[in-house]
Amino acid sequence: MTGGPDPVVGVLALQGDVAEHLSALAELGVLARPVRRPADLQDLDGIVLPGGESTTICRLLDVFGLRAPLRDRLTAGLPAFGSCAGMIVLAREILDGRPDQRPLGVLDAVVRRNAFGRQVDSFETDLAVAGLEGPVRAVFIRAPWIEQAGPDVQVLASVAGHPVAVRQGSVLATSFHPEIAGDLRLHRMFLDVIADSTRPLGR
Repeated sequence: MTGGPDPVVGVLALQGDVAEHLSALAELGVLARPVRRPADLQDLDGIVLPGGESTTICRLLDVFGLRAPLRDRLTAGLPAFGSCAGMIVLAREILDGRPDQRPLGVLDAVVRRNAFGRQVDSFETDLAVAGLEGPVRAVFIRAPWIEQAGPDVQVLASVAGHPVAVRQGSVLATSFHPEIAGDLRLHRMFLDVIADSTRPLGR
């Protein structure tokens, strides 16, 4: 990301890998702050939805009064990066979720929760990601995959024929945990998404 003021990036801090994402962004020199209340959404240039427990995150969005204001900001174009549970929360539809689990619906994708299996089925692999040179070390922990992607969703990486990294406009999402693997390139990619979203038309 080059030119312009440094972005302010929020990390949804209701549950999950909050500290890991804050640390990754800080390592890139980005001003990052936790988001727990609607007021925390003010002045953000982007937001990260971390890995964790998607059912808990969805429930806490309502408990903390964040669902409507966050969805409004995302619908208005606030860039978002969801990893693992974050991908599930951003999706249009969840398969194998709880009946009362409501996603935000800003990523045109049907996501299958725990698609790769339970905790004991967690694994790591080197993954080719479109737009990045060299493989990414991808950590999958009770990971989802995308069962169906809309026409505007760009698939960046797949495993076993299922998309595990995608971008749709200003939304970036991965099934795996870049915040755990120590590879900052996907966070840098998200900063480029933010830069694209704030760049004046014609430039």
